[in-house]
Amino acid sequence: MTESFDHVIVGGGMTADAAAKAIHDTTPDASVLIVSADVDAPYTRPALSKKLWTDPDYTEADNALGTVADSGAEIRLRTLVESIDREARTVTTDRGDVIGYGALLLATGGSPVALDLPDDDRVVYFRTAEDYRRLRSLSGGGRHVVVVGGSYIGTELAAALVQNDTRVTLVFPDDVLGGSVFPASLASSFEKRFEEARVELARGRRVESGTADDAGVHLRLDDGSTLDADAVVVGLGISVDDQLAADAGLAVDDGIVVDEHLRTSDPNVFAAGDVASYPDAILGRRRVEHVDNAKSQGPVVGRNMTGADEVYDHTPYYYSKVFDLSYEAVGTLDASLETIVDDKGEGEAVAYYLGDDGAVEGVLLWNVEEARDAARAVLAAGSDLGQKNLVGLI
Repeated sequence: MTESFDHVIVGGGMTADAAAKAIHDTTPDASVLIVSADVDAPYTRPALSKKLWTDPDYTEADNALGTVADSGAEIRLRTLVESIDREARTVTTDRGDVIGYGALLLATGGSPVALDLPDDDRVVYFRTAEDYRRLRSLSGGGRHVVVVGGSYIGTELAAALVQNDTRVTLVFPDDVLGGSVFPASLASSFEKRFEEARVELARGRRVESGTADDAGVHLRLDDGSTLDADAVVVGLGISVDDQLAADAGLAVDDGIVVDEHLRTSDPNVFAAGDVASYPDAILGRRRVEHVDNAKSQGPVVGRNMTGADEVYDHTPYYYSKVFDLSYEAVGTLDASLETIVDDKGEGEAVAYYLGDDGAVEGVLLWNVEEARDAARAVLAAGSDLGQKNLVGLI
């Protein structure tokens, strides 16, 4: 062992930032090391597909989280942790460094889902600030960018690009954009916004393969048709990065399994953020890949690493903004579930997603603000509310 820190954090995202700041607030003299594969210090991830494209006064400098200044942590970028020795309490990096820890946080997040596409700078698997910069350089000037994926990240990117002088084709498997997530009436309204913005919609299609040459990137779709583009950006979600934990003998199951204190099966090792499978106080065990969860779990796990015994009892929400639409959601959004839509007029609605027992499993707030706590209360009530009482409840 060449060096040791009181706290080592693996991963350099928003969870790591929040945890490091909480550690510093609790124990200012503790030493903290953040080991990150990213090329940038922690930043606000949602802005990569939202505000950085739509607010000309908001820059990457504004998007930085100021982790070092506010936490005193040391950050080592472009560095991977390759193994954990739980008995020795050390991690080993791809640079050959062996680093000791008192408490270890795994905030490794996930890696973008990849396709059979060429390894080419004009193909972007969107996840990081570096990806944002690359996509920026490939867009604008009327260039044609194909966006692959019609869910959260894909729709945000399509909206961002088309509002920045880019011709956009959006490839997605649903018959209606958002059709697998939103009730039919809301999905139709959602899709209409993209049509009005002149996003070309390749409905009911998946990308099978692609090639690249001097003329651009060429995609082959599952119906045999082709698309030619100046660039391609893929937003199909992530594969959770829990292999490091599994190799160390920690419990994993679609993520790193933690208890209500965000502690793994090893009392000296914690996990939080996208990678953590945790027992939600309302919805049961789940893994959440959104910013509210990262920002909420980070401070709790940071304090627990210093000896606190806090319970993480927050049920996170997620949100999106495309064009003039803002929506927030708590719980499970799945259009195959029975849904009840409370249309409030003027483009506002609340949708309730019901499980087999009639209990509400998810709440969608469509252009409805300041109602997340009310949505959580509906979820906590289970089936006691009764379906007939839902309309007008929020």
